[in-house]
Amino acid sequence: MRLAIEVPFVELEPSLKKAYREIASQVQIPGFRRGKVPAAVIDQRVGREAVINEAIQEAIPAQILAAVREHDVKMLGRPELEAFPEVKDGEPLVFTAEIDVRPEITLPDLTGVEITVDELQVGDTEIDDQVNGLRERFATLKTAERAAQDGDYVQIDLAATVDGTEVPGGSATNISHEVGSKQLLPGLDEVLVGMSAGGSASFVTQLVGGDFAGRDADVSVTVRTVKEKQLPELDDEFAQLASEFDTLEELRNDLRERVTRVKKVEQLYAARDKALEELVKAADVPAPEGVVKEEVDHRKQAMVDQLERIGASLEEYLAAEEKTEEQVDTELTEAATEGVKIQLLLDTLADAEEVQVSDDEFGHEIMHRAQRAGVQPQQYYDQLVRSGTAGAVFGDVRRGKALALVMERVKIKDSAGNELSMDELRGGSADEHDHDHDH
Repeated sequence: MRLAIEVPFVELEPSLKKAYREIASQVQIPGFRRGKVPAAVIDQRVGREAVINEAIQEAIPAQILAAVREHDVKMLGRPELEAFPEVKDGEPLVFTAEIDVRPEITLPDLTGVEITVDELQVGDTEIDDQVNGLRERFATLKTAERAAQDGDYVQIDLAATVDGTEVPGGSATNISHEVGSKQLLPGLDEVLVGMSAGGSASFVTQLVGGDFAGRDADVSVTVRTVKEKQLPELDDEFAQLASEFDTLEELRNDLRERVTRVKKVEQLYAARDKALEELVKAADVPAPEGVVKEEVDHRKQAMVDQLERIGASLEEYLAAEEKTEEQVDTELTEAATEGVKIQLLLDTLADAEEVQVSDDEFGHEIMHRAQRAGVQPQQYYDQLVRSGTAGAVFGDVRRGKALALVMERVKIKDSAGNELSMDELRGGSADEHDHDHDH
């Protein structure tokens, strides 16, 4: 939408006064205390034009906001000026701004939307895997009077040479290694199988780092000891050793419950994503270009900041991921477009249902975010107000409530045809997931 705005010069008076105050506090003029410079002196030294310009910069956003409110327009993103207006002293301020407005969206009947998620199944083999993982953690090593096999642990000495010259840092004594784990040098595991304590052998391997990178090295290996891994017996005694349970059956039941809980959360997230996807499609939600671009810029900046925190650059990230910057931009644009559509849909729903956010709910979210950021809630809130993003957080909470409405009303079935209610999906752990909706 284009807004053509005209402001009589007299209405710029408050902004002009503010501009004089600002400039007075910044300029140092002999004979006057800082901040106490009269307007006439500023006009003479700095120029009335500069003051008017400063005033306009302050007045424009406020004027756009007033126009938007007056015409009850739902503005999205940042307004764009066609050109920065010039104002002659005493003449009205005239300018044109383009704004993205929230499109009119026709919401489908939520109760008519049906989605299907995968059936929740927990197989015995999954529980066996969990039990075996525990068993591995409680394994013991026992010296074996035989040759090494895959899965054994050996204590070894290593020495690497290239053309008879010792490789710097290429020797190691008495290191522990699991045969077959491929954790050390290429070719080592193959040589170790069949070697006994006290035995030596040599093999050729390619060096990856150091002065001799890319060269073939001769490595001699000596085995000091061979130990075999012994897993505890699977019985009630093991359950008592590895958990707070007295019997193996109780332990298995607890593991089954844990796996079920994790899968329920996965089901819940899958239902949420599918419901939003269906609604965005059914309501044919458009994605305003300006808003998407702003969101892409925001996401890309967040990505660069995150990389900088771990001491990496975007170039290094692109090289590691084998992607071009265009590919990343395309991915970000796709994700941002989907995100913007979901936001518009939930905002429209929140308006239609007159969703309110209480001070308690807002405060709870601030506490939650402050905790995650590791700062005091008051400090976090002040920061939000300063950066002008408190409204965005408020919007997130409101959309979260609108999303809860969606989930209560749509029909959710699993692939076996069972109807699922939100209570079943939550599995009694609603609080954990209320705040995880990634806007």
